[in-house]
Amino acid sequence: MTSSTIDEPDNPPERSTTATEEELRAEIERLKRQLEQNKPTGAHSALEHPKRPSGGRIALLLLLAAAIFLAAFFGGYIPHHRRDMQITAEASAASESLPEVTVVAAKNASTIGDLVLPGNIQAVTEAPILARASGYVKSRYVDIGDHVTAGQLLADVEAPELDQQVRQAQAALEQSQSDLERSNAALDQGKANESIAKVTATRWDNLVKRGAVSKQENDQYQAQFQAQSANVKALERAVDAATGNIAAMQANLARLTDMQGYLKVKAPFAGVVTLRNVDVGTLVNTGSTMLFRIAQTNLLRTFLNVPQASASDVRVGQMASLATPELPERKFSGAVTRTANALDPASRTLLVEVQVPNPEGKLLPGMYVEVDLHLPRKDPPLLLPSDTLSVRPEGTMVAALDSNNAVHFQRVTVGRDYGSQIEILSGLSAGQRVIANPNDSVQEGVKVHPVFVATGDAGGPKRSR
Repeated sequence: MTSSTIDEPDNPPERSTTATEEELRAEIERLKRQLEQNKPTGAHSALEHPKRPSGGRIALLLLLAAAIFLAAFFGGYIPHHRRDMQITAEASAASESLPEVTVVAAKNASTIGDLVLPGNIQAVTEAPILARASGYVKSRYVDIGDHVTAGQLLADVEAPELDQQVRQAQAALEQSQSDLERSNAALDQGKANESIAKVTATRWDNLVKRGAVSKQENDQYQAQFQAQSANVKALERAVDAATGNIAAMQANLARLTDMQGYLKVKAPFAGVVTLRNVDVGTLVNTGSTMLFRIAQTNLLRTFLNVPQASASDVRVGQMASLATPELPERKFSGAVTRTANALDPASRTLLVEVQVPNPEGKLLPGMYVEVDLHLPRKDPPLLLPSDTLSVRPEGTMVAALDSNNAVHFQRVTVGRDYGSQIEILSGLSAGQRVIANPNDSVQEGVKVHPVFVATGDAGGPKRSR
């Protein structure tokens, strides 16, 4: 009875279990009635000789209990288990039939944007040292790479012609001083003659008033007095001219003396000798021969051309970092010191100067560097891997997934390209799933099986379903 109930395939599991239990209960009730019928009728005999159930009947009861348990197990658990296995297999088959794609989530970029621009390092102060006096290099005291201080002697120039000019100017000055002395003596003599002529003219004027002498004689002495007065004025002008000539001679002598001072070539400021063009015995000409070039390298600067899109974010005083291919492990900190405050109409860029301290001398003028400007951004854009973009006739698209894992192509507006990643300015929202490197099986409206890829802190990709 039990086995026939279990093996019925057409009945549902619930009905089979109920029928089996009812039959087993009926069998137990029939056995109980048989036991009641086999009991003795007399009370005395029951008290004196109590009858125990036989071992076969106890075994039969245990067998019936085990049969009930097995019927409940096979009739309930196994069909449910088979049904769950079937559902799982069908879901797995359906999942395996969908194309598997790699997806990434769109995420917001940092609020501090990194704008990397190329630049060339220059010294803050750099000057060529030219000859101010023609002559020959007599001595040279420094060479390229030497650190010099302000006023340090760099070279001596020998100029015999200039020495002769100085001596000639000194002689001319002495001659002018002698001419001044002669002019002063002549002026003194003229003033004495004027004084005598004035006394004589006064006396003759009084005699004419008395009628003692003739008027013609008086006029003659009056004319002599006027002539002496004019002579004195002429002598005074001569003295002034001699004094001016002396001043000119003194100025010429001072100029030549200063030129002699330039025969000792000195450093105008502290720095490093970056160029030497002369050696001992070299002929140098005034204003055309460059002797040395000195640069101040403890503080360097570089000029950047910031694009118009980022020009408004650059502020004086904001920090920047410099990197050079020769020192990949080092980052040098600098700051924006000044901007042009106007865009170049030809390139639409803003000229920006960044200064960086160089106490160790690791950076050299003329180096190529990459300057990273840390620009704050109020609305940071989204970031996606570059392989998520698809260029189509409709524009730049990405394959996004909805909540049902169906593909929908969306047009996006791209921003700056960082190589492995690219900015998305519009067309997506943060957290939206996008298929990476979509192939031909990715079509509009097709359902796919997504495999999520996230980048960990260590930089390696992490896959999760």
